[in-house]
Amino acid sequence: MAMSRGRIEFYKEHYPAGTRICLDSMGDDPCPVPAGTKGTVVTVDDIGSLHVEFDNGRSLGICPEVNGFHKISEQTEVQGNEPKMSM
Repeated sequence: MAMSRGRIEFYKEHYPAGTRICLDSMGDDPCPVPAGTKGTVVTVDDIGSLHVEFDNGRSLGICPEVNGFHKISEQTEVQGNEPKMSM
């Protein structure tokens, strides 16, 4: 089933090159990228696949209708690496 032109444009607008994402799940890929792996969007192609360079060295085109992922901000990544203090 083909993705609608409007949906493709949505992904191109909301996930421009340089956007950081975190993979939540992959479909039936025989060699999946592990859930929780972070990566950087390189481009969104004309069929709606997000081409991502993952931090573990893998590069992959992910299909938004099959693979689960979410956008992360640089601030979230920095805060996630800071030591947490409690009292």
